[in-house]
Amino acid sequence: MGPIISMKMSFPSQIKLFLLLGTFLLAGNVAQAQLTPRTVSGLATQPAYPQPLPLEQAFPFYVSAVSPGRYKIVWNLPQGHYLYRHAFEFTLSQQVDSVELPIESLMPDGLKKNDQFFGDIEAYYGQLDIDLSLSTVPGPDARIFISYQGCADWGFCYPPQRFEFLLNP
Repeated sequence: MGPIISMKMSFPSQIKLFLLLGTFLLAGNVAQAQLTPRTVSGLATQPAYPQPLPLEQAFPFYVSAVSPGRYKIVWNLPQGHYLYRHAFEFTLSQQVDSVELPIESLMPDGLKKNDQFFGDIEAYYGQLDIDLSLSTVPGPDARIFISYQGCADWGFCYPPQRFEFLLNP
């Protein structure tokens, strides 16, 4: 075992050393605090509002043929998202650029609420099933146009959407 080195320091020198070490430790903690992400309990770095979901995730739906001339559209909305009843429109076009004919639709009652953008409305949350009945036999190039609009409860509204569905792909 080697020799033990002993250093004698005066009391004022010990205080200076103690203060110097304390200063370095404190400076290190302040620097660490500046580099560490802030939490909700401090100054939040999270956005004031949630990020909007991509349209395909916010309003996913599928169309299925029930019988000749009858179709069902099903939306499965994520929590906190809704569709406006008044924004739905369904039309049939027999050929590209032909006149669009309205399609009869059967929709359930929605939830009545006061919307910050449109006032008193009916909204759909969760799963929504809409039945469509064509008034004419669709031709080989027939397509259905599905128009809708929805929002997130936290205040983000998506622009009106128009989707084209080919009946005979």
